[in-house]
Amino acid sequence: MKKIEQKDLFELKNVGQPVVAGDAFFFTETKMNEKKNTYETAIYKYTADSVVAYGDEGTVNSSLKVSPDGRWISFISNAGEEKTPQLKIQSVHGGKAIALTEEKKGVSIYVWAKDSQSIVFQTTKPEEEEKKEEFPQPIVVEKTTYRFDGGTFLPNDEVTQIKKVDVATKEVTTLFESKESIGLRDVLHNGTTLVVDRDLSNVRWTLDSAEACYVDVATGDIHPILEAGTDESYRYVLDAKDGAVLQYSSGKHGFVTQADLIVNFDSKPDAEGHILNLTADLDVEWGDWLVADFQQAVTGVEPQWFDEESFLACASVEGRTVLYRLYLDGRVEKIFDELLHLTGATIISEDELFITYSTTTVPSVLARLNLSTGEITDLYNPNEAYLAEHIVTTPERFIYKGYDNWDIHGWYMPPVEKADKHAAILYVHGGPQVAYGESFFHEMQALAAKGYGVIMINPRGSNTYGQDFVKSILGDYGNHDFDDLMMGVDYILETHPEVDADQLYVAGGSYGGFMTNWIVTHTDRFRAAVTQRSISNWISFYGTSDIGPFFVEKQLLDDINHTKRLWEMSPVAHAKNAKTPLLVLHGQSDLRCPQEQGEQMYMAMRKNNVPTKMILFPQSSHGLSRQGLPNLRQARLKAITDWFEEYSK
Repeated sequence: MKKIEQKDLFELKNVGQPVVAGDAFFFTETKMNEKKNTYETAIYKYTADSVVAYGDEGTVNSSLKVSPDGRWISFISNAGEEKTPQLKIQSVHGGKAIALTEEKKGVSIYVWAKDSQSIVFQTTKPEEEEKKEEFPQPIVVEKTTYRFDGGTFLPNDEVTQIKKVDVATKEVTTLFESKESIGLRDVLHNGTTLVVDRDLSNVRWTLDSAEACYVDVATGDIHPILEAGTDESYRYVLDAKDGAVLQYSSGKHGFVTQADLIVNFDSKPDAEGHILNLTADLDVEWGDWLVADFQQAVTGVEPQWFDEESFLACASVEGRTVLYRLYLDGRVEKIFDELLHLTGATIISEDELFITYSTTTVPSVLARLNLSTGEITDLYNPNEAYLAEHIVTTPERFIYKGYDNWDIHGWYMPPVEKADKHAAILYVHGGPQVAYGESFFHEMQALAAKGYGVIMINPRGSNTYGQDFVKSILGDYGNHDFDDLMMGVDYILETHPEVDADQLYVAGGSYGGFMTNWIVTHTDRFRAAVTQRSISNWISFYGTSDIGPFFVEKQLLDDINHTKRLWEMSPVAHAKNAKTPLLVLHGQSDLRCPQEQGEQMYMAMRKNNVPTKMILFPQSSHGLSRQGLPNLRQARLKAITDWFEEYSK
């Protein structure tokens, strides 16, 4: 049996976006292409005997859907000379894919009309004349949110277009244009009404605030389904027979406020009775909040109707995904709860789902889920041959008492080869509003194969443990979250005497990078550290991150006018205390935690004579470790293990 290696990312595949058309099952499969240094996503049809290729020659075939009448699959493909994403359809029985659009700016979102005769899609209006300037031109900024992670500047005058294409004739009609930031969600009433989510971030100086709206196609009038208050947010989920299902957030705790699923009944216009909160009694986080490095082109389990009275919804609970059936009369039924990560699901029948899932030891599988029995029947495992030849480490799930006697969850992944004493890495996740969980993590498996134990902990501030847990970090970064992590390391040392206390290392990215910086400036218990896409100075982060002002004000509860506490919570302010050798890794196109954050930490450590090295990754955004260029993902993994080996005993 072979050990898992860094380069094995090129051998592994993952499946996602499962859809059903009658008795035909379709899904996507994503892999890395080492020669082209890119990712490729293809569409397949599952049969009892094999999987059959669908889609076209594009390297990315995504947003897989089925027409309401079950005749067509639809998808967005980057095939063609321009490589712009265009909308295509293909018969469920096979044949050549048919291109429906030729949009200069490509297609980003689309929705089938209920009669299957047309598709409504979203694009960006091209400039009337694309000017090719001979010399560089100034960039004018007039919005609070003016650029996005990856290095993209958002134009001030960008116009979003929503169009309709006739499936039979390919005729395209423009339905609506807006200079506001909107996202198409649905088309109703025989195409006379659109549903969009309108972004309120620039208007209300907040992050992740939206208002679900109806658009009258005939008049162009746009009005909210429910008007969002100053801190509130309403996002569209589903069209109901008598109204709409919305995801509602009060904004009480900023963007860590757990949302509820509500129904707005159109036929009950009175203010007291037309809204029903379906999930008021559930302290859970709706959606998929599990963090891993392997899943590509997956959509998660999207809400969908079982029948006119009930729908499927997925929540993240204590590091796993849980399925619920929600009824419009207010009943809530938990229908599936196992230790795994559901990455996609489509309803086959009342009692059965077509799913994709992952576990801590299985990267990705296509399967059927019987909701009556809870039984999962695997249909296709793209990594079956790989798993038969490689050693996969099974993490140990553990619970310990953190600060204030709170229950803290974690996973400990032992090294592949047992030894009387071995090194261990505390690996801190990002967010902090995400969570480690029951999902395959290639990087951790590769580290275990190198001889390290890996300690993965969900400290306070992580998602999936309820509102009080996730909000407890607000205004308190580097305090009791730090305590939780250090107490977790103590717990592992107590329960695993084979872990050498003199061979401890620490690493993390994003919030995990902040915490790595904080750890090395507040304790010397680790031999070496790797900080990735980190935060080191909250004051400069406020002005340079693409989410800076919103994040700082809602997470640290201070702003640029009150910098004393921001400086106290900045690791660079405490760099004079550091002694731990530090490797700084940062993407040059990272605007979420900009490169200057890594540079500040690097220079502060150098100033204080701490062994420090910095590696910058070109063409790399904040998601380098998960969606970065394959060769740079490999270089990143090698840099981490090389650094730890340099400072090993």
